[in-house]
Amino acid sequence: MFDGFNLEMIELPEATFRLRRGGNGPPVLLLHGHPRTHATWHRVVPHLAECYTVICPDLPGFGQSSVPADAPDHAGSSKRAKARHCVALMRHLGFDRFAVAGHDRGSYTAFRMAMDYPDVITHLAILDGV
Repeated sequence: MFDGFNLEMIELPEATFRLRRGGNGPPVLLLHGHPRTHATWHRVVPHLAECYTVICPDLPGFGQSSVPADAPDHAGSSKRAKARHCVALMRHLGFDRFAVAGHDRGSYTAFRMAMDYPDVITHLAILDGV
């Protein structure tokens, strides 16, 4: 599973991400659903990695990524916060523009990223979203 992919922990000011990274080419970010982790994508990534640099993180609050600090309004766990953290992650990895695919609740974060960061998202795929 994830042959040829690196397993990394990336610490950012607002979040720590556990992720898999592999492949070569334009970047694509894959966001899993609830209650899953990056492993959701294990059958897809070998094919994508032939043409793309694939980033598969555990979303904040899932797997081994950090749990967001929360408040009474749940702002730390919001889709907007997750979108902001994912864009920060991709920028940290050197990608100013990228494609994103989200499955289930990951699609909510992907959709929010496309709305909040339209100049960053090159392509958007929503799988089993609303």
